[in-house]
Amino acid sequence: MERRTQVAIIGGGPAGLLLAQLLDLVSVESIVLERQTRAHVEARIRAGVLEPGTVAVLEHAGVAARLHRERLVHTAFNLAFGGEVLRIDLAAHAGGAMTVYGQTEITKDLIDARVARGASPVFEALDVAIHDVETASPVVTYRKDGVDSRIRCDFVAGCDGFHGVARATIPPSVLRTYERVYPFGWLGILADVPPCARELTYSNHERGFALASMRSATRSRYYVQCPMGEDLAAWPDERIWDELALRLGPLAAGMARGPSIGKGIAPLRSFVAEPMRHGRLFLAGDAAHIVPPTGAKGLNLAVADVSQLTAALAAYYQGQGTAALDSYSAVALARVWKAERFSWWLTGLTHRFPDADAFSRKMQTAEFEYIRQSRAAQVVIAENYVGLPSPALA
Repeated sequence: MERRTQVAIIGGGPAGLLLAQLLDLVSVESIVLERQTRAHVEARIRAGVLEPGTVAVLEHAGVAARLHRERLVHTAFNLAFGGEVLRIDLAAHAGGAMTVYGQTEITKDLIDARVARGASPVFEALDVAIHDVETASPVVTYRKDGVDSRIRCDFVAGCDGFHGVARATIPPSVLRTYERVYPFGWLGILADVPPCARELTYSNHERGFALASMRSATRSRYYVQCPMGEDLAAWPDERIWDELALRLGPLAAGMARGPSIGKGIAPLRSFVAEPMRHGRLFLAGDAAHIVPPTGAKGLNLAVADVSQLTAALAAYYQGQGTAALDSYSAVALARVWKAERFSWWLTGLTHRFPDADAFSRKMQTAEFEYIRQSRAAQVVIAENYVGLPSPALA
């Protein structure tokens, strides 16, 4: 079977789904291919701390109604260090606020929107391969229910994550990657208990990092730093709650305990692939870059990518030439590297590194003290946390 479209989108996560939704608004046709089942995609537990610019894009895409009903709005977040809690006022220092709304819920909203438009993603699309991206007529092949299919298109958008086929399609002679793998992971627990604080708290404790987060007013998400290779079976719920009680310091007084409804260990890495375009193939989201979850930049970067890519494709189909497409990679990477810097810096401030010596510890302490005493430092943190200005969202 062969089909024809303008943009073939590989990956049915939030980046690919949002790109399809945004392209509809500028009358650009697309088809979304997703390897997993719909149930699997809608069950994936991910973070959900959204910058104001991300919320604006979701509003523009017409998928923010439930978000507005259910979200939590945070005008600040906390840094805890040595038992002291410092509140970073986002509203006062950066004129913005963050929205807490789970990425899982965003994905459900986007799938519902695609189905309502009669453009459901092709789920369980196996053996996806991308061909001829250096020509004017790329082809994407896949297998669905035992039937081999082809999509002829003008452009391919690789929104298929770190392990997807899109980035692997770019020849090694063209692609350059930059990576830092951190020597620890985040052990997370999700539970139907009220959050211990109204705002997110990043805590640096002598036993390691901890994060108190939430998905709603009745569902909490907590993390503790743990060594890579740790056995999840060695961490029953009670051990995690006990560790959080130690690492969160004063905030632990408000922590309610309950049985986990989700638990896992996530590795931390910083990763960037350059360029984000090869021929008529464009990378977006985790296919091109990964940030540590510290600072909550991953989903927000993906939304900025697809927003920029939509504008570039719209300009092309409206007869404005290829200038915006040609600059896509350079403009996106300028934004990506700033977010990578902030995530790397905040990870370094809040975590205990196994090879850190006494000097490194003193530097962490001095950094926190400087932030505590300096309004200018808090402004810089707040500006980065709520999201630096982006051409894609202008």
